[in-house]
Amino acid sequence: MDQVGGGRAAELVAELDRMLAPADAALAAAYPGPAPGRQPVHTVYVPADRVTPSLTAVWGRAAATALAAHPPAPFDAALLPRVRAKLELEPIEDLRIDFEDGYGIRSDAEEDDAVDRAVAALVAGPLPPFVGLRCKSLEAATRRRAVRTLDRFLHVLLGSAELPDGFLVTMPKVSLVEQVTAMVTLCEGLESAHGLSPGALRLELQIETTAAVLGPDGTATVARMVHAAAGRCVGLHYGTYDYSAACGIAPAQQAMDHPVADHAKAVMQVAAAGTGVRVVDGSTNVLPVGDTEAVHAAWILHARLVRRSLERGFYQGWDLHPAQLPTRFAATYAFFREGLAAATARLAAYLAKRTQGIADEPATARALAGYLLRGLDCGALDPDEVEFERESLEAL
Repeated sequence: MDQVGGGRAAELVAELDRMLAPADAALAAAYPGPAPGRQPVHTVYVPADRVTPSLTAVWGRAAATALAAHPPAPFDAALLPRVRAKLELEPIEDLRIDFEDGYGIRSDAEEDDAVDRAVAALVAGPLPPFVGLRCKSLEAATRRRAVRTLDRFLHVLLGSAELPDGFLVTMPKVSLVEQVTAMVTLCEGLESAHGLSPGALRLELQIETTAAVLGPDGTATVARMVHAAAGRCVGLHYGTYDYSAACGIAPAQQAMDHPVADHAKAVMQVAAAGTGVRVVDGSTNVLPVGDTEAVHAAWILHARLVRRSLERGFYQGWDLHPAQLPTRFAATYAFFREGLAAATARLAAYLAKRTQGIADEPATARALAGYLLRGLDCGALDPDEVEFERESLEAL
């Protein structure tokens, strides 16, 4: 290499290193790569005044009861034992205590009381693997209450316990980059006031306004929001119904698979790619309640939408009702189990440098490893079914 160009190659490389050092550092900071660790398959939003110490068990029992009351289950019967075990052991993977739309506008005294009781329920446990709260938005009308709820929640919680690992604050109805910057300032102030380490409060941004996707200058606002969060943002949650309504979609057509939803999520997906921020799909408001015919129809719809999200790279979504849990887990398990053999064969061929009809590249090999790890994390796959050690998958 030193002989190329009359011995100038090394000097040119050194010059390019100097020229591009700021760009290299900026690229590494802005795009650190995928987030490590487990991602829950769903987030369950529960109004704050309905959070109790037995919430997780109650949801699991209600889901199992619905499954038993409305046979046959609209999915492969071979999945039933795995789904039932999940409903008993870990029915809720990610709980969000909701002080926003699911809770509504209450008096200060009533919301303060709901904060205290929700914290007491968390402390009494048991906790799901992931937990957090959704406060009201930082829009002018609800800003004061959002700050008061967050401050009181932390004060009461930290008076008797530690902040749960992975605790998240969901910020709804974000429209402007300035709101994200303000939220960062609020988090810094709350961390200082309550003795938390800097960066302890991490954020999810709910993308449910059109301004959050496309700004008045034509730029993708959500991309700017991700970076304005100063490393605190770990998730973007799509708000199915607020966003659809903002686009003028009639209520009967508002859905996770409407074209406006696909567009918004595609923009979110590109904005978040490589940043370590995960994109989370929304919910369906068609609930599995009523007679068996109605429940089956809702289950079939929910399973289809969950599968559709997974196929498009959205590995997490919202669930609003206990009876949605059977199809959440069944559809997720089917997705990973059906692809196990092919993913294993492709990864084995890649590692052995064999060609077997598909020429996979390093990025695809990492995606194959990620697919298997996701299947293991959610319970779709058992370790003895995956021929690779977890450490080797994580190392790819």
